[in-house]
Amino acid sequence: MNLLPLQVTVAATAATVILALWAGSGGGARGAVRSAILWIDRITTGVAAVAACLALTIAVGAGLWQVVARFATETPSVWSEALVRTALIWMAFLGVALALRAGALVSIDVAHRYSTGAVRRALEAAALAAALTLLGIMFWFGWMMAQRVQFQEMAGLEVSMSWGYAAIPIGAMFAMVGAVAQFLDHRSEELETAV
Repeated sequence: MNLLPLQVTVAATAATVILALWAGSGGGARGAVRSAILWIDRITTGVAAVAACLALTIAVGAGLWQVVARFATETPSVWSEALVRTALIWMAFLGVALALRAGALVSIDVAHRYSTGAVRRALEAAALAAALTLLGIMFWFGWMMAQRVQFQEMAGLEVSMSWGYAAIPIGAMFAMVGAVAQFLDHRSEELETAV
Protein backbone atom coordinates (compact mmCIF):
# COMPACT_ATOMS: atom_id res chain seq x y z
CA MET A 1 0.00 0.00 0.00
CA ASN A 2 1.36 3.41 -0.99
CA LEU A 3 1.21 5.72 2.02
CA LEU A 4 2.93 8.63 0.27
CA PRO A 5 -0.32 10.42 -0.72
CA LEU A 6 -1.61 10.27 2.85
CA GLN A 7 1.71 11.37 4.34
CA VAL A 8 2.03 14.32 1.96
CA THR A 9 -1.60 15.31 2.55
CA VAL A 10 -1.28 15.16 6.35
CA ALA A 11 1.98 17.16 6.29
CA ALA A 12 0.52 19.81 3.96
CA THR A 13 -2.65 19.98 6.03
CA ALA A 14 -0.71 20.45 9.27
CA ALA A 15 1.45 23.17 7.70
CA THR A 16 -1.59 24.96 6.27
CA VAL A 17 -3.52 24.83 9.56
CA ILE A 18 -0.49 26.17 11.46
CA LEU A 19 -0.11 28.97 8.89
CA ALA A 20 -3.82 29.78 9.11
CA LEU A 21 -3.72 29.86 12.91
CA TRP A 22 -0.67 32.13 12.77
CA ALA A 23 -2.15 34.46 10.12
CA GLY A 24 -5.50 34.63 11.87
CA SER A 25 -4.14 35.89 15.18
CA GLY A 26 -2.68 39.34 14.81
CA GLY A 27 -1.58 42.28 12.71
CA GLY A 28 1.66 43.21 10.98
CA ALA A 29 3.08 40.37 8.91
CA ARG A 30 0.25 38.12 10.07
CA GLY A 31 -2.34 40.60 8.85
CA ALA A 32 -0.52 40.94 5.53
CA VAL A 33 -0.56 37.17 5.01
CA ARG A 34 -4.24 37.04 6.00
CA SER A 35 -5.07 39.87 3.58
CA ALA A 36 -3.13 38.16 0.78
CA ILE A 37 -4.97 34.87 1.33
CA LEU A 38 -8.35 36.63 1.37
CA TRP A 39 -7.42 38.55 -1.80
CA ILE A 40 -6.50 35.29 -3.54
CA ASP A 41 -9.77 33.82 -2.26
CA ARG A 42 -11.83 36.65 -3.75
CA ILE A 43 -10.28 35.97 -7.14
CA THR A 44 -10.50 32.17 -7.01
CA THR A 45 -14.02 32.14 -5.60
CA GLY A 46 -15.13 34.55 -8.32
CA VAL A 47 -13.54 32.38 -11.01
CA ALA A 48 -15.11 29.25 -9.51
CA ALA A 49 -18.53 30.92 -9.37
CA VAL A 50 -18.39 32.05 -12.99
CA ALA A 51 -17.11 28.66 -14.16
CA ALA A 52 -19.76 26.77 -12.15
CA CYS A 53 -22.52 28.98 -13.58
CA LEU A 54 -21.12 28.50 -17.08
CA ALA A 55 -21.07 24.73 -16.55
CA LEU A 56 -24.70 24.81 -15.41
CA THR A 57 -25.66 26.90 -18.45
CA ILE A 58 -23.92 24.42 -20.75
CA ALA A 59 -25.69 21.51 -19.03
CA VAL A 60 -29.09 23.17 -19.39
CA GLY A 61 -28.46 24.04 -23.04
CA ALA A 62 -27.27 20.55 -23.92
CA GLY A 63 -30.17 18.99 -22.00
CA LEU A 64 -32.64 21.19 -23.83
CA TRP A 65 -31.08 20.21 -27.14
CA GLN A 66 -31.34 16.53 -26.18
CA VAL A 67 -35.07 16.88 -25.53
CA VAL A 68 -35.67 18.83 -28.74
CA ALA A 69 -33.58 16.42 -30.80
CA ARG A 70 -35.23 13.32 -29.34
CA PHE A 71 -38.87 14.42 -29.48
CA ALA A 72 -39.07 17.13 -32.14
CA THR A 73 -36.73 15.75 -34.77
CA GLU A 74 -36.79 12.09 -33.63
CA THR A 75 -33.01 11.89 -34.05
CA PRO A 76 -31.43 11.80 -30.59
CA SER A 77 -28.15 13.59 -30.20
CA VAL A 78 -25.16 11.37 -29.43
CA TRP A 79 -23.11 14.05 -27.67
CA SER A 80 -25.56 15.94 -25.46
CA GLU A 81 -25.94 13.38 -22.66
CA ALA A 82 -22.18 13.12 -22.16
CA LEU A 83 -21.86 16.91 -22.23
CA VAL A 84 -24.64 17.32 -19.64
CA ARG A 85 -22.99 14.78 -17.36
CA THR A 86 -19.53 16.35 -17.69
CA ALA A 87 -20.84 19.90 -17.19
CA LEU A 88 -22.76 18.87 -14.06
CA ILE A 89 -19.65 17.20 -12.65
CA TRP A 90 -17.64 20.39 -13.21
CA MET A 91 -20.43 22.50 -11.70
CA ALA A 92 -20.58 20.35 -8.57
CA PHE A 93 -16.82 20.26 -7.94
CA LEU A 94 -16.41 23.99 -8.55
CA GLY A 95 -19.47 24.70 -6.42
CA VAL A 96 -17.84 23.04 -3.42
CA ALA A 97 -15.44 25.99 -3.22
CA LEU A 98 -18.35 28.41 -3.06
CA ALA A 99 -20.16 26.36 -0.45
CA LEU A 100 -17.04 26.07 1.72
CA ARG A 101 -16.37 29.80 1.49
CA ALA A 102 -19.93 30.67 2.44
CA GLY A 103 -19.89 28.23 5.35
CA ALA A 104 -22.81 26.42 3.79
CA LEU A 105 -21.55 22.85 4.02
CA VAL A 106 -22.29 20.60 6.96
CA SER A 107 -21.12 22.55 9.95
CA ILE A 108 -20.81 21.85 13.62
CA ASP A 109 -23.18 24.68 14.43
CA VAL A 110 -24.33 23.60 17.89
CA ALA A 111 -20.77 23.18 19.17
CA HIS A 112 -19.77 26.39 17.42
CA ARG A 113 -22.64 28.38 18.93
CA TYR A 114 -22.00 27.25 22.48
CA SER A 115 -18.21 27.47 22.46
CA THR A 116 -16.06 30.55 22.84
CA GLY A 117 -12.43 31.60 22.70
CA ALA A 118 -9.79 28.92 22.37
CA VAL A 119 -12.30 26.06 22.32
CA ARG A 120 -14.12 27.61 19.36
CA ARG A 121 -10.85 28.27 17.52
CA ALA A 122 -9.69 24.69 18.16
CA LEU A 123 -13.00 23.39 16.80
CA GLU A 124 -12.62 25.57 13.69
CA ALA A 125 -9.00 24.38 13.26
CA ALA A 126 -10.09 20.74 13.53
CA ALA A 127 -12.80 21.33 10.92
CA LEU A 128 -10.25 23.03 8.65
CA ALA A 129 -7.83 20.13 9.08
CA ALA A 130 -10.54 17.60 8.23
CA ALA A 131 -11.64 19.55 5.16
CA LEU A 132 -8.08 20.07 3.91
CA THR A 133 -7.24 16.40 4.42
CA LEU A 134 -10.25 15.29 2.42
CA LEU A 135 -9.60 17.86 -0.30
CA GLY A 136 -5.92 16.92 -0.44
CA ILE A 137 -6.79 13.27 -0.97
CA MET A 138 -9.32 14.27 -3.62
CA PHE A 139 -6.67 16.37 -5.36
CA TRP A 140 -4.03 13.65 -5.29
CA PHE A 141 -6.19 10.79 -6.52
CA GLY A 142 -8.19 13.00 -8.90
CA TRP A 143 -4.93 14.07 -10.53
CA MET A 144 -3.81 10.44 -10.79
CA MET A 145 -7.13 9.42 -12.36
CA ALA A 146 -7.02 12.30 -14.86
CA GLN A 147 -3.56 11.16 -15.94
CA ARG A 148 -4.57 7.50 -16.03
CA VAL A 149 -7.50 8.04 -18.42
CA GLN A 150 -5.92 10.63 -20.68
CA PHE A 151 -5.87 8.24 -23.67
CA GLN A 152 -9.49 7.14 -23.29
CA GLU A 153 -12.26 9.06 -25.05
CA MET A 154 -15.70 10.02 -23.78
CA ALA A 155 -18.36 8.30 -25.81
CA GLY A 156 -20.28 10.85 -27.85
CA LEU A 157 -17.90 13.75 -27.26
CA GLU A 158 -14.72 12.16 -28.60
CA VAL A 159 -12.49 14.10 -26.21
CA SER A 160 -10.18 12.72 -23.57
CA MET A 161 -11.74 11.39 -20.37
CA SER A 162 -9.20 13.56 -18.56
CA TRP A 163 -11.44 16.57 -19.19
CA GLY A 164 -14.09 15.02 -16.96
CA TYR A 165 -11.74 13.78 -14.24
CA ALA A 166 -9.85 17.09 -14.14
CA ALA A 167 -12.84 18.55 -12.29
CA ILE A 168 -11.76 16.66 -9.15
CA PRO A 169 -8.28 18.15 -8.61
CA ILE A 170 -9.21 21.59 -9.93
CA GLY A 171 -12.33 21.77 -7.77
CA ALA A 172 -10.29 20.56 -4.79
CA MET A 173 -7.73 23.34 -5.31
CA PHE A 174 -10.43 26.01 -5.40
CA ALA A 175 -12.09 24.46 -2.34
CA MET A 176 -8.82 24.42 -0.36
CA VAL A 177 -8.45 28.17 -0.83
CA GLY A 178 -12.10 28.64 0.17
CA ALA A 179 -11.66 26.51 3.30
CA VAL A 180 -8.63 28.50 4.48
CA ALA A 181 -10.39 31.80 3.72
CA GLN A 182 -13.46 30.62 5.64
CA PHE A 183 -11.21 29.88 8.61
CA LEU A 184 -9.59 33.34 8.44
CA ASP A 185 -12.80 35.27 7.73
CA HIS A 186 -15.58 33.16 9.23
CA ARG A 187 -18.92 33.36 7.46
CA SER A 188 -21.85 31.28 8.58
CA GLU A 189 -24.59 32.53 6.31
CA GLU A 190 -26.62 29.35 6.64
CA LEU A 191 -26.73 29.68 10.43
CA GLU A 192 -28.40 33.09 10.35
CA THR A 193 -31.24 31.78 8.22
CA ALA A 194 -31.61 28.47 10.04
CA VAL A 195 -34.81 27.83 11.94
